[in-house]
Amino acid sequence: MPPQRERIPTGWWPSPQQHENSPSLRLSSSQPPPPFVFTFETVRHNVFRTTFSSETHPVPPYPSVPRMETQLDGIQPVVTSTEKSKSIKIGYITASVHFAGETPLVSISIEGQPFPILQDLPNRSYVADGEGVSHYTRYNRKTLHVGLGEKAAPMNLSGRRFELSATDSFGYDVYRTDPLYKNIPLLINATPDGCVATFSTSQGRGQYSIGAEMDGMHGFFKVYRQDYGGLEEYIIVGKTLKEVVRTYADLAGYPLLVPRWAFGYISGGMKYSMLDDPPAHEAMMQLARKLKELDIPCSAHQMSSGYTVSATPPRTRNVFTWNRHRFPDPEGWIHEFHKQGIRLIANIKPYVIGSHPEYEKLRAAGALFTDPHTGKPAVTKLWSAGGGESADGGHIDFTSKAGFDWWYNGVKELARQGIDCMWNDNNEYTIPDDDWKCALDLPLLQIPPGAEKRPQVGVWGRNVHTELHGKASHDALVDVNPDVRPFVLTRSATAGTMRYAASSWSGDNVTSWEGMKGANALSLNAGMSLLQCYGHDIGGFEGEQPSPELLLRWVQLGIHSPRFAINCFKTASGDNSVGDVIEPWMYPAITHLVRKAIKRRYALIPYIYSLMLESNRTATPPQRWTGWGYESDPEVWTSVELTNGETQYWFGDALLIGGVYEPGVSKSRMYLPKAADAERDEGFMNTNAPFQYLASGQWVDIDAEWHGAGIPVLAKVGAAIPVGRDVQVLSPGEQDNVANLPLDDYRGVEIFPPKGRSLNGQWHTTTWYEDDGVSAAHKNRVSSYTFAYTATEAGASGEIKVKFSKDESSGFEAPWKTLVVILPSGDERTVVSDDGRTVVQLGVDAQGRNRFELQ
Repeated sequence: MPPQRERIPTGWWPSPQQHENSPSLRLSSSQPPPPFVFTFETVRHNVFRTTFSSETHPVPPYPSVPRMETQLDGIQPVVTSTEKSKSIKIGYITASVHFAGETPLVSISIEGQPFPILQDLPNRSYVADGEGVSHYTRYNRKTLHVGLGEKAAPMNLSGRRFELSATDSFGYDVYRTDPLYKNIPLLINATPDGCVATFSTSQGRGQYSIGAEMDGMHGFFKVYRQDYGGLEEYIIVGKTLKEVVRTYADLAGYPLLVPRWAFGYISGGMKYSMLDDPPAHEAMMQLARKLKELDIPCSAHQMSSGYTVSATPPRTRNVFTWNRHRFPDPEGWIHEFHKQGIRLIANIKPYVIGSHPEYEKLRAAGALFTDPHTGKPAVTKLWSAGGGESADGGHIDFTSKAGFDWWYNGVKELARQGIDCMWNDNNEYTIPDDDWKCALDLPLLQIPPGAEKRPQVGVWGRNVHTELHGKASHDALVDVNPDVRPFVLTRSATAGTMRYAASSWSGDNVTSWEGMKGANALSLNAGMSLLQCYGHDIGGFEGEQPSPELLLRWVQLGIHSPRFAINCFKTASGDNSVGDVIEPWMYPAITHLVRKAIKRRYALIPYIYSLMLESNRTATPPQRWTGWGYESDPEVWTSVELTNGETQYWFGDALLIGGVYEPGVSKSRMYLPKAADAERDEGFMNTNAPFQYLASGQWVDIDAEWHGAGIPVLAKVGAAIPVGRDVQVLSPGEQDNVANLPLDDYRGVEIFPPKGRSLNGQWHTTTWYEDDGVSAAHKNRVSSYTFAYTATEAGASGEIKVKFSKDESSGFEAPWKTLVVILPSGDERTVVSDDGRTVVQLGVDAQGRNRFELQ
C-alpha cells in the first residue's frame, strides 16, 4: 500500500451562472490550493457521473470508456435546490448532493426504500491522496457486493480488500491470490430492494476496500483509492442486477461475438508447439488424427508460443517469427491442419527480448517505453524461454505509432497466413516503474490539454496498453477480413479491452478440487463485469496432473460454460521448457465418459450460441448467479453458500448446474430458487436418472456418481433447449468446407414438461436466436425461433400440445427445415401440433427419450 497522504479540500461553493433547475451541479473548493472541482451530472434516467479533479489531479487522460452523453429520453427530472444542496428526482430514483459540510455528500435513494442505497461518507467523501484520490462511501453491511472483473473466490466481495491492478499470476491460488489478470473497477452492491454500481474510468492502479476497514470516527465504509490523477466515476442504479449490467454495457460496450465454431472443444498445451523431435508440425497433426480416431470432436487448438522460439541460440520467444525447424512451411501446414477441421489460435505477447530480430529497430523507432533515469529505452526482465527463465527486453508502448503499427502489421501477416484467432497473452503490463514514459504519438490518441506534459505510465494507466494491444490486434483482423467477425482472445482486460477482444479466461490456474470450485465464483463476477465469453483451463494449467475423477468432474462442469478449453503447462523438475499436457484420452478407463461429455457440449451449441447472441444484444451473461432473476426469494440473499457462488449457477434460463467438489462424493447439495410468480413456477426436473421432479424453494441432495450420470444438471420445468448434432458442423456462413464437415441441418428441442397437467393450463414459451455464425457485426443477420408447449395429464394417454414459429425477416434462413421435439427419458406422452403441423413419431433414442418431428 502506498503512503497515505490525504488532504480534504473544503469550502465548497457552486460555480456561478448555474441554472438552479439543471439536473447537474459544479462545485469549487476554497481550501487547500489549488482548488478542486467537483461535478455531478444526470446522464441517463438511472446513470449519474461525478468528477473530482484539479490542475494537479486531472481526470484520466485516456478513460476506459467513451464519455456517455446526456440522454434522458424525454423524462423531465424534478430538481430542488437550496443554498447548500441540490436534489434530482428522476423516475423512481432520487439523487442529492449536499455541500454544507467539509466535502460534497452524494446520496442515491430508490423510491419506497427507507435508506439510501448509496451514500457518501460525511466530511471524508472525496479526498486528495498523494498523486491520486480516494472516494469514501458508507458500507451497506449484510448485502451482496459483486463485480471487479476477476477476483479471488468467493463471489461475494463484501468485507474484503482488493488491489486494482493486473499481473501474470502463474499458478495462482483461486481463493487467496490478488490481483489476478483483470483490472475493471466496477463494484455492484446488490440488495433485494435494488442495486447500485460505481465505476471508475481510470486505467491505472488502485485499491478497493469493501467494508474491510472501519474506525470509531467514521464507522463502516467502503473506499476506492486511485494511485494517480483525479476521479471520473459513474453511478448506475437499477432494480435488478440485470438492469445494472445492461446499463453498464450501454457505457462500456456490449460483449462481442466470437465465431460459432469457438463454442466447440478447444484443445491446447504448451508441449505440442515446443517439440523438436518429432517437430511440432508433425506432433500437432498426430494430435488431430488421434482426436478423429477416438471420435472426439475438436474445433480449435491454442497454439502456444513455442512456434516463435528461435531455432538457434539464444532460444528465446520472438513474437511474429516462426521456428522453421518446428514449422518449415507455416502457410502450407496451416492449410493442411484446417483440413482436419481444427482452427488455430496463435499466442502473441506484447514484448520483445533483446535477442529478437527486430529489437534494435523497435528501440530506434521509439516503440518501447523510455526510462527517465537513463533517457534510454526501458529494460526489464521478461519471460524468454522455459518455465521461470527470463532475459532483458522491453514491452511495446502502444501509445507510440511505431509500436502500434508494428504490432498491427505482425497480426495482419499471421491472419494472412491463415491463423483464425489472435491470442493476446502476457498483456498485464507488469512493468517495474510507473515513471517510465509513454511516447504519446499515436494519432488515434486524443490527448487532453496539458496531458502531454505528464507522459508517465502511471498517470496514463498501464492498462491503457492492454486496451490498445486489443485494438491493434482487432483492427488488423478487420483489415484482412472485413466481413468476418474478428476474434481476439485476451488474458488481461480492462473495461475498454473488451470492445476489441471477444473472449477471455481465468489464466494460469492450478489443478485442484478447490481450484475447480472457486473458478465458478470467478465466472460469475466476470460475467457481471461483461467478461461473458469466459471460461477456465479445464483440468488446471499448472500443477500435478488431475486424477481421473477430477478430470471427468471438471470436463462435465466445463461443458456448461461459455468457453470450453483444455490447455496446460505441466512443468516437471527435469524439464521446464516442454511440460506435459492433459489429453481427453489420458485415462483410457474414462475416455468414453470424456467423449460423451464433449459430444454433449457439441449438441448444446445451439443453446449456448443463442445465449451468446443474447449477451451481444442485452449483456445478459450466459453463466449467472443463482439469484439472478429470483431476487424475491429470500434464500438467495441469506445463504452464504449461494452468495459465495462456488457450488451452483444458472446456465441460461433453462439449466441449473451443480457440481461435486471433493473426491469420492456421490451426491450434490443444491438449492432450487423459487420464482416471484408462484402461479407459473412448476419447479425443476433432474435431467439425469432417476429424472425426478423437484419443487422450488428447497435444498435437495442430487445423486452424482462420477462414473455414472455425472454432475447434477437440473432443468426448469417448462424450459426448452435447442440442440444440434453432437459433432462439429459447418456454420451456415462459412464459405469453404476444407474439412468436409457436415452441415448444420438438424435441430432438436429438448423440453421438460411438468409431470402432469401444466399449472393453470399455461403455455411454456421459449425463443432462441441463430445467425450464420461468422459474419462481422455490420453484415450479421439474426433470426428468432419460438417454441411453445402445454401438457395434459401424465402417462401414455397424455399429450404435449406444441406451437412453433420462426421470424427470419432479418434475411438469415436456418439450414435445418424440420424440428425434432425430444421428451424427457421415460415420458410416454404424445406430441401433437396446435398450429396445424404434421407430427411424425420417430421412436425412442439411445437415452430412452421419445422423439417427434414437426414437418
